[in-house]
Amino acid sequence: MNYVASPIAIFIFLLFVGFVLGLSFYYARKAKSASGYFAAGGTIHWFVNGVAFAGDYLSAASFLGICGMIATMGYDGFLYSIGYLAGWIVALFVVAEPMKRLGKYTFTDALDSKFNSKGIQLMAAISTLAVSVFYLIPQMVGAGSLVTPLLGLPQWVGVIMVGAIVITIVATAGMTSTTYVQFLKGGLLIIFSTVLVVVVLNKGLSTEPGKHTFLPQTLNAAAVMTTGADGYSFVTKIDDKKSGKSFAKLTKQGIASWWLVKDASLMEVQSKTETPSGTLYNGAPKEAGLFKSVGHVTKLLDENGTEIQNTGKLGPFKYLAALSRAEVVRYPKGAQVKLTDGDAHVTVFCPVVTKGADLLIPGQKFKTKTSVEKLNFISLMLALFLGTAALPHILIRYYTVPSQRDARKSTIVAIGGIGFFYILTLFMGLGAMTHGVIDMTDDNMSAPLLASSFSLILFAVISAIAFATVLGTVSGLIVAASGAVAHDLMDKFMNVKMTDVQKVKAGKISALVVGVIAIGLGIAFQGMNVTFLVGWAFSVAASANLPSIVMLLFWKKTTSKGIAWSIGIGMISALAIILTSPDMYVQYKLDPTTALHTLNQPGIVSIPLSFITLVVVSLLTQKKK
Repeated sequence: MNYVASPIAIFIFLLFVGFVLGLSFYYARKAKSASGYFAAGGTIHWFVNGVAFAGDYLSAASFLGICGMIATMGYDGFLYSIGYLAGWIVALFVVAEPMKRLGKYTFTDALDSKFNSKGIQLMAAISTLAVSVFYLIPQMVGAGSLVTPLLGLPQWVGVIMVGAIVITIVATAGMTSTTYVQFLKGGLLIIFSTVLVVVVLNKGLSTEPGKHTFLPQTLNAAAVMTTGADGYSFVTKIDDKKSGKSFAKLTKQGIASWWLVKDASLMEVQSKTETPSGTLYNGAPKEAGLFKSVGHVTKLLDENGTEIQNTGKLGPFKYLAALSRAEVVRYPKGAQVKLTDGDAHVTVFCPVVTKGADLLIPGQKFKTKTSVEKLNFISLMLALFLGTAALPHILIRYYTVPSQRDARKSTIVAIGGIGFFYILTLFMGLGAMTHGVIDMTDDNMSAPLLASSFSLILFAVISAIAFATVLGTVSGLIVAASGAVAHDLMDKFMNVKMTDVQKVKAGKISALVVGVIAIGLGIAFQGMNVTFLVGWAFSVAASANLPSIVMLLFWKKTTSKGIAWSIGIGMISALAIILTSPDMYVQYKLDPTTALHTLNQPGIVSIPLSFITLVVVSLLTQKKK
């Protein structure tokens, strides 16, 4: 798609970023001590902390990634929302109060509270850094995605921009400014997402395509491919064995286009062609505007089965009921076909007509016909259920409130806000699908582009809030990572004696280093769905951290060596499975069928392995009575 920056959008964006930075400089004066820098001095009100929890947790994955996945895959994308929310039940009943009682600044404090073990200090700090880095990748990718339509700048500029702003936030005021940034953006995200959903429901469903929606045309195959017709000239035909589809390349007025061969006709499809000299969209540079958004309701029935053109204003439940009676043209990633045309690599985006009823039940993304598909799905759900309560940047929020009771109340507020927001993502995602606003090259932009289809002001505000969403989450991650380096590794593990001022300085330097690493990774993983990437971070957290937390609280025979080995084995096994998975082979530009195994999600293996390791090592290292 060809994005054109708007002065209004730029103004609102800059206003928002300026306010966030001003907030950081204001609270910088209160972050002189280690307690103030890493845990906001434990003075945050429980309600503010609860909303900040939501602001921290509702990351780029929640807003950009889930909406994009629902927009292309329907209900299966919503399963991520269910998994993310369910994880808070574990946090509420298992983790909240013990973390506040046992810890001081970091996740490592709680694990090591009974032992003073060098092994725990080292492994927990490394785990915190690993999870934080994996979680940082999708946030930075999301930031880059937002900057292109909002400011008209390349993806990498957005990644560098968010990195620089976040480093400034963390390096100036630490957890205090991070908390209020998260509180602000968490509240605004819920409010304006509600506004967007109300607008979607007021418009209802319609078979009338949007102004910029791609509508494929058809041609007579024989007429074009033999003698040429309608101004088109036939160039070549390519049969794709993997998909079983055939494609014809045509030219018209010097512009090449690809068409799907269907029986006696040719159906126009959109294409992205990467050549040694650059990238073409539908045979022309992106600036030509030939590459358009997709998604469209092609058939709509009323409650009596009569075909209609639009439904008018609908309530939430009636909207879902009306969608179940519709047919929708989608362009899911599973329907993309890769072709080789000489020295050019072509991605062809093929339409799939889907019944609305099928979009409201599982099956569009998560296939469970084979045993590997079932294992991958179960593995992902395990990671989402168990990973939330083990994310370091979530756990450290419990140290920002005065008491254990406040920690529990904060969690309840977070569950309410997060649960409500995830219901909103369902309607935003389905709205993007049916309004034809999806960018096939980056489905992360579905929610902002949906807002853009209604109002430039709404688009600017939603995009600015989405950018703040990234800022808030990245800030929390970098605070967690800097605490792992300055407090866990340097102060505890290495016994580097530091004053509070020195410890804060070490944390700020660590924040700078982690921020630079995050910028590089955000550029490297451009284009991947951010929700999918966050699934990996949850897998590592659930594998490395949760078994230790649970067993420390509920099994008296847990030993320090058991915890250290459990963290190490859980983290290494999860990372090893991820890095050698078929999905990563695609990222490496290798054939995914040559991957070392068929699992894309490690939890089904790495989580039980971590529990087993802790039990076995603990039993072998019991103190003799």
